[in-house]
Amino acid sequence: MSLPPFFSQSTNPHVLCVTGGLTGIGRAISLLFLSHGASVTINYFPGHNVNDEKLMSSMRSEGLQAIKSRNANSTITNDSEVPLLCIPGDISQQETSTSLVSQCVEKFGRLDTFVSNAGICKFEEFLEISPESWSRHRDTNLSGAFYAVQAAARYMSSHGGGSIIGISSISALVGGAQQCHYTPTKAGVLSLMQSCATALGQYGIRCNALLPGTIRTQLNEDDLKDGSEKKTYMEGRIPLRRLGEPDDMAGPALWLAVPELSGYVSGSTILVDGGAFVNFQ
Repeated sequence: MSLPPFFSQSTNPHVLCVTGGLTGIGRAISLLFLSHGASVTINYFPGHNVNDEKLMSSMRSEGLQAIKSRNANSTITNDSEVPLLCIPGDISQQETSTSLVSQCVEKFGRLDTFVSNAGICKFEEFLEISPESWSRHRDTNLSGAFYAVQAAARYMSSHGGGSIIGISSISALVGGAQQCHYTPTKAGVLSLMQSCATALGQYGIRCNALLPGTIRTQLNEDDLKDGSEKKTYMEGRIPLRRLGEPDDMAGPALWLAVPELSGYVSGSTILVDGGAFVNFQ
């Protein structure tokens, strides 16, 4: 049985903002929040995907379907009414986050939950990682998270607080032979959420980190394609015996956004990995 919507679409709807929200984990989180009555703003990096316009169009239609499937009485009846704002921008640049939060608040009147999700990961041998590749991963994954979280916190600190969620990774806790430029950035996101929890609690802002395990997204679709030895190997290491899907991340994000469910949770590290981290034996 599907849960009823957590948020009201008619009176002061919950407002979510997500970086990297056009695909993968960010998209799944956005669609789940839409289905629960939230208004959603997403950031995306223009030209990074094959067809941005098609992805935005399909997201609106999927959003409408998600809304109607959870609330048959919703007054939203067509794609154009879906409360979704899509804003292009390079999250590694500070002004992108400042503008993102500003446009979100201008459109929807508030900001309740912010998810710093945007990230890149290109598998490379450590000895072959160029300074340019290192800088690109650091600037997008870590500097981008810092700028985004700071922009959200500056608004929330003077508007009653909110929930900030950093999408870190199981890679913040364990090494990856072809991820030496990636794992440090995700450890940084985890540390950022822990420090922000202590810095921002006085403003009523809760900061938590979600650590996905092996989630099938556009970042690893070639590496974990069906029938590959690596996919079989990874599934064998996971106690739940399957790879994660973006939807597996959306529920925990929703839980962290709802004060009635997680209002005393801040500074937490939540693994969403099917049990992979604890499966040493």
